Amino acid sequence: MPGSDVGPSYLQDAVLQFRKYKGLADKAIAQVGDADLFRVPDPESNSIAVILKHISGNMRSRWTDFLTTDGEKPDRDRDAEFELDGEDSKVRVMERWEAGWKLLFQSIEALSPDDLVRTVAIRGEPHTVLQALQRQLTHYAYHIGQIVYMARHFAGPRWKSLSIPRGKSREFDVARDGKPYVLR
Repeated sequence: MPGSDVGPSYLQDAVLQFRKYKGLADKAIAQVGDADLFRVPDPESNSIAVILKHISGNMRSRWTDFLTTDGEKPDRDRDAEFELDGEDSKVRVMERWEAGWKLLFQSIEALSPDDLVRTVAIRGEPHTVLQALQRQLTHYAYHIGQIVYMARHFAGPRWKSLSIPRGKSREFDVARDGKPYVLR
């Protein structure tokens, strides 16, 4: 990858994809009431707030000193991310969410294409930076899918689609002007 055009393109796309997933989660969260953030579908499931807390804790751990320290920080209490306590208000959960994304974007935007082949550790396991980025992108996509699914369920008929609405596929087409989709 060093010296090729793939590295800059990959880094640019990684930032774009992370921004898309953050946007999906933010738009889904905006469609539910505060109480819905803390609702669980059943006793063995996580609430949206717990998922946000987990992703935020993961981001803080992974993206703090990304290139120089193990991505699993010694002070991370992963198990606590799956429990709510008295300090876990919507405001506090959302502050941690935003702080996690800020760390992620600062870390990725500071990378050079040559960094993609550097080795970083996550839980002592070596990864290239490219592998670490892919690992985090897929991890966050998994959980953001859960957030969107629950928000859709909790919003019910108030839900506004985050993509092509059901039954509206024919109204969307791949544009020839370089934009991904346009409404006809």
